[in-house]
Amino acid sequence: MARYYRSDLGKNVPISTEITGYAVSTFSYLHTITGEEAYRDAAMGSARFLANDAWDRAAHTFPFELESKLAYFFDVGIIARGLLSTGAEEFRERAREAALSLAFDFIGDGAFHPVVTLPDKQPLPYERQWSRSPGCYQMKSALAWLGVGDVAAARMFDAALTSALATHESFFPGDEDRNRVMDRLHPYLYFLEALLYVAGRAECANILACGIERVAALLREISPQFERSDVCAQLLRVRLVAHYLGAVPLNETAAAEEAERVAKYRARSEDARLDGGFWFGKRGGEMLPYMNPVSTAFSLQALALWEQHRAGEWRFDVAQLI
Repeated sequence: MARYYRSDLGKNVPISTEITGYAVSTFSYLHTITGEEAYRDAAMGSARFLANDAWDRAAHTFPFELESKLAYFFDVGIIARGLLSTGAEEFRERAREAALSLAFDFIGDGAFHPVVTLPDKQPLPYERQWSRSPGCYQMKSALAWLGVGDVAAARMFDAALTSALATHESFFPGDEDRNRVMDRLHPYLYFLEALLYVAGRAECANILACGIERVAALLREISPQFERSDVCAQLLRVRLVAHYLGAVPLNETAAAEEAERVAKYRARSEDARLDGGFWFGKRGGEMLPYMNPVSTAFSLQALALWEQHRAGEWRFDVAQLI
């Protein structure tokens, strides 16, 4: 799966292992809710590509892109979650190996390095950009440790959670540029998504409630100049799932407005590369020319959950969160 499609240039950017991992989770989810075997076939085919072709056997991890000399903590966990989403035994060992890579290749002094070089696995210097610094957003990738069902891996998740709970408040604003603050809402929502798995803990439920309100306020404040569809979709998903977990009461008005925001990004086109997909975002009211697979995955799931809620037919397990 390409990282995104440039509609203005008429071409895809390079294949991304992380985005392909998200694609596997998306196809698995679509198969679950529709029963259509085409989605199952797509999930299995993409998973085999990751497990067999994208895996760096010498370094025992997943590179950023094919033959890249970098590996990202976040990407490796997302890919492992994708493999596990298939429920297929043939991918369990590779997912376990990826979880081991998270534990051993990225460990730092009280944090997990976001990026290491390959094959020597040396950490890159931290940068201001959120994806080049450790932070609470890494919790979504750490969910892979829960997925492998290993006691030692579960302890790794608990350690990462403790660190994230102690540091998450410093993630905002993170930048004076309001556009970059919008960008940071996206990874902060990764943190909130991970908290859904531990929403039964009072501290985590309180952080979820505060986090939802904080993100919602910043989204509406910044959106006239820049808005990301994935932020809208992630926020709606977190609201709905937190409500049905009994952690945070649903603000129905805010959720309905966010569902409207998400729906506006759906493309309708005679071009099959665009039709049905969701655009990345708007800047100054103008749609940006990026047809984004992850924006599409998050948005379609958010709208599916919203429709389930409206119909009174909620049927979602948190493990299905893309």
